[in-house]
Amino acid sequence: MKMKDVRRWFRVLHRDIGYFFIGSALIYGISGIALNHMADWNPNYSVELSSFETERLITKDTSSNESIIALLTDLDLEKDYKKHYWPNDNVVKVFLKGGSNVILNTEEGFGQIELLKKRTIFYEVNFLHYNPHAWWMWFSDLFAVALIFLAVSSLFIVKGRHGATKKGGIYIALGFIIPLILLFLF
Repeated sequence: MKMKDVRRWFRVLHRDIGYFFIGSALIYGISGIALNHMADWNPNYSVELSSFETERLITKDTSSNESIIALLTDLDLEKDYKKHYWPNDNVVKVFLKGGSNVILNTEEGFGQIELLKKRTIFYEVNFLHYNPHAWWMWFSDLFAVALIFLAVSSLFIVKGRHGATKKGGIYIALGFIIPLILLFLF
């Protein structure tokens, strides 16, 4: 097979495989950026805090699920109740479905609601980034093999002064050198 034919096949395969994996590249790119900045924000959930007051009498001694459910009914959260506990005599913490919670100072009647809501798109792409199932692991392995093929085939697509042995070679070298420098510096 002539080099001209090899280049033509690499171009065709590079193009078609690249088109097929655009969605996967976006999933891993978006989630990768989001997960890199977990110290700055929660990429999976937004946290909504609100305060409330109540005149309901709830004490540790007389507390039952019914009094907690009544409080949650006032807050329109009764359907999300999971359980509750008393960190001390004046404070009850109520756990809600989805990781949300309500904390009430029963002595003063002041409370705070912390509602967690899944971030649209980010939650889903981050879920996939963690390889949630065996089928996704195999698909992401296929994607990884495709990335290797795309990298190698790109070496043969362009020829001449912009090819891998000329100007392109400088970019290839930098693509290896910069991560290694960063690895050793940090």
